[in-house]
Amino acid sequence: MAEAEKKAPRVINKSGTLKMDDKVAETKQIRDISGKKMDRRNRRDRVKADAGAKEYDDITIAVDRVSRTVAGGRRMRFKALVAIGNHKNKVGIGVAKGNDVTTAVAKATSKAKKSMITFSMNGETICHETRTKVTGADVLMKPAAPGTGIIAGGTVRAIMGLTGVKNLISKSLGSTNKVNIAYAVIDGLRAQVPRNQWTGKKAEATEKPVVKAEAKVAEKVVAKKPAAKVEKAEAKPAVKKATTKKPAAKKPATKKAAPKKEDK
Repeated sequence: MAEAEKKAPRVINKSGTLKMDDKVAETKQIRDISGKKMDRRNRRDRVKADAGAKEYDDITIAVDRVSRTVAGGRRMRFKALVAIGNHKNKVGIGVAKGNDVTTAVAKATSKAKKSMITFSMNGETICHETRTKVTGADVLMKPAAPGTGIIAGGTVRAIMGLTGVKNLISKSLGSTNKVNIAYAVIDGLRAQVPRNQWTGKKAEATEKPVVKAEAKVAEKVVAKKPAAKVEKAEAKPAVKKATTKKPAAKKPATKKAAPKKEDK
């Protein structure tokens, strides 16, 4: 019987491989991506590996179709404007073109990651008022009190939504080009200076240690001066002794001159 089984014809699949026997199939263990055992009959129950939380959040602000005239006609492509941020104080934008929308968005996202900036904040708003211009775009941004919210247009609102700024007043005073407005917003955030560097008591506190250091240096200089004076004082008595001897020799001459005046 065993010899008959060995001589039985083998079933070969279309791909050229041998068909798996039932006995082999029962012992073989199939695992999913996470390494857990999986039954081939329930393929939809596979446990997908967790990709993990995203470090940055991104948003596609605009997708435009652009064309370029070449020798064979017009070449149609897509341009994407993408903003990326960590909902704190890091944000970036990217602009890229591709033959389809997916490629353009992927390129713009990678560019935005490379061009991220870190800006200063005052609580949940910006530190001070800024007005930035990029070509025709002119964007004015002002800090706002808590509870104001983000009062801004589409492009500015989309970028600020990816940052930790929750109170802002802004106005676009120039061109409506979304790309130029986005670059103007980034320049305005980059120009933010922390409040403790230009106003308030904190700025005075940072200057005091410098004054104390200067006072310590002055004290050291004053402490050294008396030692030098003592050395000079010790050297001066020897000179005074030499000078006191000379007037003693001149005294008789002055006494002789006095009687001459009486004769007159």
